[in-house]
Amino acid sequence: MIKRVTSFDVAERAGVSQSAVSRVFSGASASKDTATKVRAAAAELGYRPNVLARSLITGRSRIIGMVFAYLGNPFYPDALERFSRVLQDEGYHTLVFTVPETADDTDIDRVVQQMLDHQVDGMILASVGLSDALAARCEAAGIPVVLFNRGQTGSGLAQVTSANRAGGRKVAEFLLAGGHTRIGHVSGWQGSSTGRDRTEGFLDALAEGGQEPVGVEDGRYTHEDAVKAADKLAGAGVDALFVGNDHMAFAVMDHLRFTLNLRIPEDVSVVGYDDVPMAAWAGYSLTTVRQPVGRMVKTTVQALINQIEDKSAQAEIEEIDGPLILRGSARKPEGLQ
Repeated sequence: MIKRVTSFDVAERAGVSQSAVSRVFSGASASKDTATKVRAAAAELGYRPNVLARSLITGRSRIIGMVFAYLGNPFYPDALERFSRVLQDEGYHTLVFTVPETADDTDIDRVVQQMLDHQVDGMILASVGLSDALAARCEAAGIPVVLFNRGQTGSGLAQVTSANRAGGRKVAEFLLAGGHTRIGHVSGWQGSSTGRDRTEGFLDALAEGGQEPVGVEDGRYTHEDAVKAADKLAGAGVDALFVGNDHMAFAVMDHLRFTLNLRIPEDVSVVGYDDVPMAAWAGYSLTTVRQPVGRMVKTTVQALINQIEDKSAQAEIEEIDGPLILRGSARKPEGLQ
């Protein structure tokens, strides 16, 4: 019978304590030298830590659940990859759930039950279309929650977003400085805090500049609705469009150029929001507000770990400012050519 290799065997081979072995494989604090020796000894002996057994002892699964409504928006796959790396560095694994934007009580109950079944240590809710009820159910089940790239007024939950109102203001000020006089807005879904905040900041700055928008149409963060909105606003004679995220902005640009035969930016300037990698592609060269996704992810992870480790930790609302990235899709003010 083959003898099972234990953490005590690894400790003896590495010349460290058994608790040091546990720290290395749990992701807890351990020096680089200790971690190197422990992992080398484990590899030599063929040791594999029993994650399930450790979770029973510690009461911690070291699994973080993440919930998305959809991954069609390229902002979210990028964020998910970053979350996976940052959480792995902290000794956690990720479990990804998807919930329809039209989630009903049955969908929500299913996800909450799966989270309980997997004994997740915490949850990151990362889609604007999710019902507020999901966050409430998580909280009622005692699962720490942080909202990513969305807000929920009066919820008392930790929230991490970009500075959406400030971002909307930057777009309006840029378009006004560029001499645009017929400005329209394809907004993000107005049922979401991100959509509302970007729109409010944009409209406030337009008003301060003495302009009203030609029109505001809800693109609902979908390709189809964004195209319909752009078609309507182009028919009203806009010379500039602020589109509530890059995912919609790509659809708008394609429709303006290839269906309506309008030139960008000569006929219509287009500005987006997010600065996903595709925005820099030569085919789009999209001027857009950059969401500092790396900082947002790290802030979200730290906020969640704080709640996991200290149940009395204060839930903070974090807004992280991002710059307007100038490219070729929008006419630039004089002096910025």
